[in-house]
Amino acid sequence: MWPSIRPSTFHDGIEAWTASLGPAETALIGLGAIASLLGIGVALRRYRRTPGERFRRLLANRDEVAVLMHPNPDPDAMSSAMAVAEIADSVDTDATLQYPGEIRHQENRAFQTVLGLGFERIESAADIVADQVVLVDHNAARGFDGASSVEPTAVVDHHPGNGTGDDFTDVRTDYGACATILTEYLQSLGVEPNGNGDQSTPSLADETATGLLYGVQSDTNRLTKGCSSAEFDACAFLYPGVNQTVLDRIANPQVSAGALETKARAICDRQVRGSFAVCDVGEVPVVDAIPQAADELTSLEGVTAVVVYGEHEGTLHLSGRSRDDRVHMGEALRAVVEDIPMANAGGHARMGGGQVSVEHMQGIGPSDGISRRELTDRLFGALDGDV
Repeated sequence: MWPSIRPSTFHDGIEAWTASLGPAETALIGLGAIASLLGIGVALRRYRRTPGERFRRLLANRDEVAVLMHPNPDPDAMSSAMAVAEIADSVDTDATLQYPGEIRHQENRAFQTVLGLGFERIESAADIVADQVVLVDHNAARGFDGASSVEPTAVVDHHPGNGTGDDFTDVRTDYGACATILTEYLQSLGVEPNGNGDQSTPSLADETATGLLYGVQSDTNRLTKGCSSAEFDACAFLYPGVNQTVLDRIANPQVSAGALETKARAICDRQVRGSFAVCDVGEVPVVDAIPQAADELTSLEGVTAVVVYGEHEGTLHLSGRSRDDRVHMGEALRAVVEDIPMANAGGHARMGGGQVSVEHMQGIGPSDGISRRELTDRLFGALDGDV
């Protein structure tokens, strides 16, 4: 039991101790107290800063940054990069928007073309234009030579993963789109869409508002999959600045014959076991037709989870969709390919994807290899919880 101390005795002791101090000691104690209070004040100010304010401060302390999107970027990644560039421009920091892979999907090409976006394609880490790298819509660089050597300064993402930035990390897996996070940054910084008509506040370019709105909608299938309330709030904030004509041109691009043929094969050649559907669509001219085909199959009556896969230039590309609470699509795909060398897969509960080297799947390297029929069986097993 702690000994009791009478208040009067304690007070007398303090007075005696302070009386014994000389002027120098008293001054030092006073300075120490002031320094402590200042430190607490600084810590409180930092704590109260929004993520958007901290992100802008980080950009302001850099002369230039490379904003890196994931391979084959989609509207969510592209619009997020646009928002980073707009914040960087507000603090006189040069931002170069870069990506590995290709922009192939007609929706993605329309997004880039209609909005007039000047992205730079990279093939290796040596092509990254700045030492300070900001990752958007993914949390670990991938898809190019030397990707593993990239140590990002900042990461803004909504996907699961262990990647972090050296100075800033904001990963929100409960959000449906990375564009939502960047929209919150802009809102917290007092930026208003041009359509709001308030000339006294910083304005958001119509192109950026339109891009962000479409980025949110496309990554959540028009606000129907994987949404949080933040997505609806973001769209409401952005809507006054959206260019409706531009939005329509992005949302309704012409579809290539190759994409339509891939969708047709997925519908005609699908295998259905219980409430799950899997289809190998064979060789595909356009990789992004595979997720489109997966989206088509999800509308089949009685089907709750689907995986479509096809081959392009020696790689199998897998795309999965789930409306079944028992099936976490990202984890299911990861389990299917985890023992295949040079393969990777993952994603969210409702949506996932992956890539598998055909040669390694067939047995090059340390594994014995599996056939495409065996891969299909594995996929059904994973959807059923057996893998």
